[in-house]
Amino acid sequence: MTIKELKEMINLMQEHGLTELELEKNGFKIRLKKGLSGAIVHEETSSVAQFQKEEHAAQMARIQQTEEAGTSVVRSPMVGTFYTAPAPDVEPYVVRGKEIAAGDVLCIIEAMKLMNEIKSEVSGRVLDILVENGQPVEFDQPLFKIQKL
Repeated sequence: MTIKELKEMINLMQEHGLTELELEKNGFKIRLKKGLSGAIVHEETSSVAQFQKEEHAAQMARIQQTEEAGTSVVRSPMVGTFYTAPAPDVEPYVVRGKEIAAGDVLCIIEAMKLMNEIKSEVSGRVLDILVENGQPVEFDQPLFKIQKL
């Protein structure tokens, strides 16, 4: 959707006294609605964005279901890029099945050009790595599942 098309939709609403207008085209959906102040507010969604939201919610539900007694989930303390090793040609800090001690480095999260080591708070065995190397991560996103020893 271009700005010109958006302006045309707003003008159409104003000319005909409409309070709400919704349009869907090629999986892209936009909804314009006049607020209490008379200003036009818009919402837009696409089928791809909706799918990503649903997939993320499903992933979070699966992770929460697997959190049980004797396991710990390490979550991202920040937004950034997840790296399994300090350099591309170096072995990863941890792999599935590896036993770790509290304080061991699990990964690096790059945020604003700073490399932040993420350390384990528990001793145990790495059951699962929930993020791919080089993938962006969100605050509080689950990174690792650890079985406590």
